[in-house]
Amino acid sequence: MILRPLAAALLLAATLRPAPELYGAGLFSTGQWDFFMAFSPDQRHVLFCRANDDFSAYDIYETRQDSAGRWRAPVHPAFAESWSNADPHFSPDGRTLFFISNRPGAGEASPSTTYDIWTASLEPDGGWGEPHRLAAPISLPGVDEWSPSVAANGDLYFGSDRPGGSGGLDLYVARWMNGAYQPPENLGPRINSAAHEVEPWVAPDGSYLIFSANQRSDSTGKYDLYLSRRAGGSWQAPEPLASVNTRWHEFNQSVSPDGRWLYFSSTRPHRGPLGQRFDTPRDEASVAGIGNGKGDIYRISMRELGLDWP
Repeated sequence: MILRPLAAALLLAATLRPAPELYGAGLFSTGQWDFFMAFSPDQRHVLFCRANDDFSAYDIYETRQDSAGRWRAPVHPAFAESWSNADPHFSPDGRTLFFISNRPGAGEASPSTTYDIWTASLEPDGGWGEPHRLAAPISLPGVDEWSPSVAANGDLYFGSDRPGGSGGLDLYVARWMNGAYQPPENLGPRINSAAHEVEPWVAPDGSYLIFSANQRSDSTGKYDLYLSRRAGGSWQAPEPLASVNTRWHEFNQSVSPDGRWLYFSSTRPHRGPLGQRFDTPRDEASVAGIGNGKGDIYRISMRELGLDWP
């Protein structure tokens, strides 16, 4: 086969494109349904999630580095020792954690059939305060809210299946004004489509939004990741993240607090070395299932995506 020069150059560029790397083998990537990475501002404290095989229940775990920089054995944080909990997200100042839960609220006897947005405060001593559900108009009865992500100005982005959307699942923002959340606004047709836009992650300065979506017309596989930049006060047309997306699932993304890394979960097969092992002591059972079609954690440099900040 003879390649014309332009075609050859494009093929070479595709070949040389940096690939995402498996992250946290033995701790964050274990062959279970591992997803989401929420780092504290100093990146020595992480919350992450696991789901059961049919995604009917979720668990949040946390781990902190010891003085030698090793990650301690993960445990359920005090606010998530029961019920089903997922999608943790630190506020940019690290003082508040946003998450979703099906737990009953005050005066309710049984867990909900849907998920609401809750918060828990990180206390000065490192412990957690009592969790609180964000009331209406954020959390609504009978509908799901998920993947809360908050900008430095307090604006809260999240996904929901609430009525009035674009036909599928949509993304919303509730603006923080005068000490309170305003009614959520649909992000509009530039972002939302008749397909399913589900999990937003907003940059602290609000300059870009990375979200996962399913069944969009430009989809590579099942769930893909998309980037929209904000310009002139408006969200621009989303771009699929070609360096990340495959014909498998890519979802539950977040960016490290220093802006250097995009973390996400993927169901892609894994071939090659596992990279740095995070299991201490080593436990081969903790890595045996990596690449088995469940969610493993990957990361890629934000510079490779053209998004290096601050």
